[in-house]
Amino acid sequence: MPQVEVQRHINASPVQVWAVLTDRTTLVNGSFGITRLEGDIAPNARLALYTEVAGNRTFKLRVTAFDPAHKMVWQGGMPLGLFAGTRSFTLAETNTGTDFHMKEVFTGPLAGMIWKSMPDLQPSFDTFAQALEQHATGET
Repeated sequence: MPQVEVQRHINASPVQVWAVLTDRTTLVNGSFGITRLEGDIAPNARLALYTEVAGNRTFKLRVTAFDPAHKMVWQGGMPLGLFAGTRSFTLAETNTGTDFHMKEVFTGPLAGMIWKSMPDLQPSFDTFAQALEQHATGET
């Protein structure tokens, strides 16, 4: 299965990191690579996401897991499961802050073909993690 992921230790509590991760205004205005985000980041919410990487393309997502300060999952894709993306955000408390892990897995019969046509998403994942760290630690 094609996937992209980033891990980063953040010198802030999981509660502080979660507050940034679920603040729509900060995600759009804080150098996360997100240009627009419609909908509330809440359990079972529907989101419309626009990113720098995809330009005007809209990603219709649903929040399928929401465990404050621990884990959140966004899912979206094509009808009939032909192609799906599942992005998970995981926070693990440590003695010195939070271990953040973001991973997106692409599945479905068209995943291989679509994956080959997608831009490299690693730089956008790295940008997201960097912005999250900066906002959660107050470095912005």
